[in-house]
Amino acid sequence: MSLLRDEDRRQIRKEFESLTEPVKLIVFTQEHECQYCAETRQIAEEVATLSDRIELEVYDLLADEEKAAAYGIDKLPALIVMRGGDEPKDYGIRFFGIPSGYEFGTLIEDIRMVSSGDSGLSEATRRQVAELQTPVHFQVFVTPTCPYCPRAVLLAHQLAMESELIRGDMVEAIEFPHLSMKYQVQGVPRTVINETVHLEGAMPEAMVMARLQEAVQAAA
Repeated sequence: MSLLRDEDRRQIRKEFESLTEPVKLIVFTQEHECQYCAETRQIAEEVATLSDRIELEVYDLLADEEKAAAYGIDKLPALIVMRGGDEPKDYGIRFFGIPSGYEFGTLIEDIRMVSSGDSGLSEATRRQVAELQTPVHFQVFVTPTCPYCPRAVLLAHQLAMESELIRGDMVEAIEFPHLSMKYQVQGVPRTVINETVHLEGAMPEAMVMARLQEAVQAAA
């Protein structure tokens, strides 16, 4: 049974007509003890059929542990959006948990962004990001029914695309209760930067950059 409605397929296929460069989706899954692995794989498979510029690879976390380690995958389900084709590039864009509900829209936006090769960030943010010298890790906790979460996730993914030092993870809070407890997630979106700085809600780009600088200084 298809997860996407015919109407959604038509709309997404039309949006994907603007894709210019190839995009690769990589799904990490396993057969047992993963509640939403099958659905996450199916979403990726259905989306990949909507454009000939999208390719899909599927790996098993245990059977392909070297691949998982290379991509920094330590929980399931996991979905990576990266540049494909002859010059593949992993930007550090990650979904941990099923990209459903409002986050499905984020996945579509990520595909369009990666294909365009442009993060869409402001020039001021690009200059700040270019000066980074230490790694930055964003974890954005979300739920599928949160209408404000996609903006926070997309910004983390834009920043990841802009710098090789930044990784942006969407983390579905309900699927990973141990992480939600660890980072005291009581509302979403909640963004954790480098384990030290916590943001509540979907903040404007400039405010997120200010908090990113706090995280970098704390790590110095």
